Amino acid sequence: MLKLPVIVAPMFLVSTPKMVIEAGKSGVIGSFPLLNARPAEVCAQWLEEVNKGLAGKAWAVNLICHRKANKRYDEDIELIRTYQPPIVITSLGNPGEVLDIVHGYGGLVYSDVAHISHAKKAAHIGVDGLILVCAGAGGHGGTLNPFAFIAAVKEFYDGTIILSGAISTGKDVLAARVMGADFAYMGTRFLAAHESNADDEYKNMVLQSTIEDILYTDALSGVHANILIPSLIKEGIDPETLKPNEKVDLSHLVNVKAWRDIWSAGQGITTVKKKETTREIVEILLKEYEEGKADLLQNEFRVKID
Repeated sequence: MLKLPVIVAPMFLVSTPKMVIEAGKSGVIGSFPLLNARPAEVCAQWLEEVNKGLAGKAWAVNLICHRKANKRYDEDIELIRTYQPPIVITSLGNPGEVLDIVHGYGGLVYSDVAHISHAKKAAHIGVDGLILVCAGAGGHGGTLNPFAFIAAVKEFYDGTIILSGAISTGKDVLAARVMGADFAYMGTRFLAAHESNADDEYKNMVLQSTIEDILYTDALSGVHANILIPSLIKEGIDPETLKPNEKVDLSHLVNVKAWRDIWSAGQGITTVKKKETTREIVEILLKEYEEGKADLLQNEFRVKID
């Protein structure tokens, strides 16, 4: 049984089986990108580990559906067919094939979308949930306001809605529910977790950074993402020189890669203050969530009295 309507987002190169298992045992839904485990044989081991660690509990994997972006697509599909994760989160491409497989064993498919057109396509295909990637989300963040995005999607979709973008506290989770979302999607809050695969320099940078250290740019991968400015500076890249649609020339930097060496975080980074276990984070979120509900009741009473 879930304690909080939270999905710990699948973070590229960061999420681990241990984080997924601890999230599930703590009362939220954990997830990891299938491509975090390479080669496919290692991914099979991860899936088996999580299956054993969370028997009967909800957890998720992330699948890149675009064959050019995911050269391991066919292998990943077979891994899903074999290990049957309860939830498959799809990114890029058409989720039709995986939808048939997952529904065949009784699982759910959620698709992340950043635009209304993408949401309509996924809804038409029949996905069980839409992850609305709004402004401020870590990784490939969107630009839409969450209030407007949820309202627009509810005009044509009555499935599960998961809200993503700068959600970092339990009160944020409560706000997402009040807005009409079924789940909050949280990544940045868990970047510095003990179970995270981010190295110590990355974790420390997260703890020391604020919203002012986040840059929204498509200069690194051609797709807009929220990037940690200090991670650019440490690699000798001046953030002031970045321009829209311009590729950064990394030829003078040996073995520097986006995501591995240049790091991402969402605008909710300000509230991440220290390294904690996944369980401790969930406990804090639950406390904040309950405090938020109490505050709402108190404020409603004050308004009526006034």
